[in-house]
Amino acid sequence: MKTAVPCYYHLDVEVGPERVGQVRRILAAHLRLWDLETLVEPVCRGAELLLKAIDEHASDKNTSIEMWWNGQHLITAIGDQDQEPRPDQELRSCLRRIAAMSDGWGCCATDTGSRVIWFSQRARAGGRVPLVPTAPSPSLRAVRQVPREVPAEALAPPANGPLEAAR
Repeated sequence: MKTAVPCYYHLDVEVGPERVGQVRRILAAHLRLWDLETLVEPVCRGAELLLKAIDEHASDKNTSIEMWWNGQHLITAIGDQDQEPRPDQELRSCLRRIAAMSDGWGCCATDTGSRVIWFSQRARAGGRVPLVPTAPSPSLRAVRQVPREVPAEALAPPANGPLEAAR
């Protein structure tokens, strides 16, 4: 079975309406590079929801996005740098949608007072196809025939051949 290599990606971006689509394409490209095609849509949709919420409600638009793949789970974390307190009501519908489409999610505060929202997606069984070696296909090359039984004396050079005369 194909073994998964742990992967990590970090992106700092200033969120704006035009940047949400760009970030979505960047994240999708990394997921495809990591061979996680089945996770592209849910991860990009969740990141897009959070980025749009940050764009609409945060005063500081600087955002960090991180993705970790450990072989079984992909964790996506989006942290805003906005230190102004804002009511949870503004993010409640966004968080409900993320909770509905992810395997796990959470929110935590950092030492600087900013907020990090994360969600995880598990690679479903059968989502990653194991590598199976293929049998070699026959070729149409000309093949040398194996000599039939030939006496060993006939294959050996004569004892008084050109090599013996040169000595």
